[in-house]
Amino acid sequence: MTKDDLIAGRYRIESRLGSGGMSTVHLAMDERLERRVAIKLLAEHLADDPAFVSRFRHEALAAARLVHPNVVQVFDFGLDEQSHRHFIVMEHVSGASCSEMLRDRGSLPADEVARITADAAEGLGYAHRHGVIHRDVKPGNLLVADSGRVKLADFGIAKATEQSSVTQVGSVLGTAAYLAPEQARGEDADPRSDIYALGVVAYQLASGRPPYEATSLSELVLIQQQGSPPRLDELNPAIPEAFATVVESALAPNPDDRPQDATTFAAMLRGQAPGPQTAATRVLSSGRSPAAAAAATGVTQVARREPQPPRPQPAGTAARPNGRPPARKRGMRRLAVAALILVVLVAGAAAALWATGSTSTSLHQVSGSDAQQAVQSMRDLIDANTR
Repeated sequence: MTKDDLIAGRYRIESRLGSGGMSTVHLAMDERLERRVAIKLLAEHLADDPAFVSRFRHEALAAARLVHPNVVQVFDFGLDEQSHRHFIVMEHVSGASCSEMLRDRGSLPADEVARITADAAEGLGYAHRHGVIHRDVKPGNLLVADSGRVKLADFGIAKATEQSSVTQVGSVLGTAAYLAPEQARGEDADPRSDIYALGVVAYQLASGRPPYEATSLSELVLIQQQGSPPRLDELNPAIPEAFATVVESALAPNPDDRPQDATTFAAMLRGQAPGPQTAATRVLSSGRSPAAAAAATGVTQVARREPQPPRPQPAGTAARPNGRPPARKRGMRRLAVAALILVVLVAGAAAALWATGSTSTSLHQVSGSDAQQAVQSMRDLIDANTR
């Protein structure tokens, strides 16, 4: 296509944004809605394959129903009669793809990779809940807008193409380096396959290299069977251990050992969900001190309060068993109670004298060695004056 070519009578081509083996992407102007869009034109020979046409319509319709902040919105799709090419019209994301960022920067800091990958995982989780599997997660399909928001592109295209008779028998669609082991063996992809591919992207963004480097699909299968790739924190000690552990879990050969879903994977990347191994378990297995483990994982360690020794008792005092107050305080309490009783008894005596009409009152001194004896003396006095 050249500049000013018109697709489907409304999308005017302005420039080419990129190209691949199965399609080319152009920047175009939607003359009907007066907005810029990205239009993907699929290879011409695919239009002659009935299996592809049927699958393409089904998958493009499913992708068009996905409306999420981390998914590139599909606006339109169909067949351009003039060029005899299938097209998909998507929102134009002004920014760079992760493949362009790798080309320009080599690798990215772990915190930036975690944010990018978590955003993409949120988009995958939304698509999976709506029954759509991406099947071709790779850096070129992760678009980082100028605002910083990450959007996943090209949902459903791989599934549409893998049913095409023009594809070689036994081949597997998708870039080989990002295929999960089960996909490389020819098994059906599922949401956990997308999680694996996103784990490969995170590994590559953080280290500048994919976890497995192979020149063919058969070589990739062989390397994947030989063992796990080096951990990210082994390649670069500056990468936090917790982040390396989460990426390692996404790259598990067994799908059951990966995060249970993409939304959980996103939460793990953001530190909002427990990883596959707790900090305490990792301290025990690695032999690190808690302080060293906290420094490696970026977790702030809460200081533990040591038990305080009992305060020394003043000289001449005994210990307080079971938290009881000292004897001096108990004596003061009893004296206060006795005084209260005394006031009540005096009031009663005054009332009794008033009732008998007595006009003479005898005063006697009351004394006692303790409160109980004083109360008894007061009772005797009242009895003597009220007979």
